[in-house]
Amino acid sequence: MDNEKNVALIIPVEKVEPQAPMGTDSLLKDIKFNDAGLVPAIAQSVDTGRVLMMAWMNKEAVVQTLNSRFAHYYSRSRQQQWKKGETSGNVQRVLDIYLDCDGDTILMLIEQTGPACHTDRQSCFYREKRGDKWVTFEEPMQ
Repeated sequence: MDNEKNVALIIPVEKVEPQAPMGTDSLLKDIKFNDAGLVPAIAQSVDTGRVLMMAWMNKEAVVQTLNSRFAHYYSRSRQQQWKKGETSGNVQRVLDIYLDCDGDTILMLIEQTGPACHTDRQSCFYREKRGDKWVTFEEPMQ
């Protein structure tokens, strides 16, 4: 009898109303970029929950990330786009993307290949405040 109830919940495909795909334009309109056209993006490991890094994205980086499912950022110092891991091979595959309540910060759940930090550490957050000092608690990966 339980199977009969479950079968009643299944809607034949031909009866399902098609939904228009959500394009990047509709996603971009909800993001509040700062005066420089940037939004902070936090990369968090889907495996450990650890925050791995924070970088900046402009609209182009957001679109590239949405389309490729790999993290793209904007370098303020070099004034150019970059794909995480493009030269190192330490790419970030994006599994989920969240926008905060104010629309001004992006959070990405990612699968990280290799170290996330350019210092060859698992995370860019490898120093902890202990008393009046910053103490390094994670050494570079070998």
